[in-house]
Amino acid sequence: MSDLLPLFLNLTGRLVALVGGGPVAAGKLRQLVAAGARVHVIAPDICAEIAGRRHATVELIRREFVPSDLDQVWLAVAAATPEVNREVASAAENRRVFVNAVDDPANASAFLSGVVRRDGVTIAISTNGEAPALTALVREAVDALLPSDLGAWMAIARTARLEWKRDAVPMEQRKPSLLRALNALYRSPFDKLRASDPPQPRKPLVVSLSNHKPSSVPWLNPPEDSWP
Repeated sequence: MSDLLPLFLNLTGRLVALVGGGPVAAGKLRQLVAAGARVHVIAPDICAEIAGRRHATVELIRREFVPSDLDQVWLAVAAATPEVNREVASAAENRRVFVNAVDDPANASAFLSGVVRRDGVTIAISTNGEAPALTALVREAVDALLPSDLGAWMAIARTARLEWKRDAVPMEQRKPSLLRALNALYRSPFDKLRASDPPQPRKPLVVSLSNHKPSSVPWLNPPEDSWP
């Protein structure tokens, strides 16, 4: 498989076909509803968790999958048996629709990932659907390394972007400017009193894995492709 192109999809108000009605499909449905998608759940048998979900954007279709179920969709999610997943993959290919097949890379053209979401920042990690356990470990490592005040970083970056656009700051100057602003968060209030002292090299804004010593082994949160 060639390298995958990382993308973040805006599914708000867009139709997604979810083929399958079991617990795995229920996990996918939670994700899709959280993303604002309109979802057609297609399966002859639908589990209680899905059947009990009352949501205006979810429609339950209790029958076998047919190719025309993908005629108007933006994305297909196959969470059924391997045989049904193959049918979905074939119908999706013919209609140029991307399909995410749960734990079934052979029938997938789109792969969900291990995701870290915090304070407006989203980081996705993928191993091309081949090593979900490794994806989980990398996700945990990234989450542990992110600063606890990431929200302050986001606030500074938003404000800086508005100022850059207003002042037509060249692209090559923006990253150094943002780094200076972020480093200013960690300056001592006594720095100004020492302004007349000879300049000293500042500690760079870097997080080292070798300095991170978790108190216990973290829980292995799986990537979204293996969510139950």
